[in-house]
Amino acid sequence: MIDKLDKSILNALAENARQSYAEIAKDNHVSPATIHVRVEKMRKAGIITGAKLAIDAKKLGYDITCFIGITLRQAGDYPSALKKLEALPEVIEAYYTTGQYSVFIKVMVRNIEDLQKMLIERLQVIDEIQSTETLISLQSPIQRSILA
Repeated sequence: MIDKLDKSILNALAENARQSYAEIAKDNHVSPATIHVRVEKMRKAGIITGAKLAIDAKKLGYDITCFIGITLRQAGDYPSALKKLEALPEVIEAYYTTGQYSVFIKVMVRNIEDLQKMLIERLQVIDEIQSTETLISLQSPIQRSILA
């Protein structure tokens, strides 16, 4: 069970994972050692699973972000389809969903030509996929971590 201090630590680290334990401790009126102990406790409990580097994909030339809804031929095709989707470097997230699509993926490519090539030559040729629908993102005005 996490308490108010744990939540405060999680929120501080979600905002800036490079923030020092001393800074977090000062903001919470406790010692840095207390923060260290709490973070380790949450790591061991599986609440904190790592820290990620934030990369500006546009500055690396990835100008197109899109979401693709995938309808599988059969529900049993999910495991093998997932393995094939994992092999596509453009696929950066995948979700097994309810509703209209079996799988919903997030894809990043450099341009429309790369998107078209990936769709035609590598995604839509996957045997387990019956159909796809592509939604191109115009912007992503909200990006945040869940708060504790």
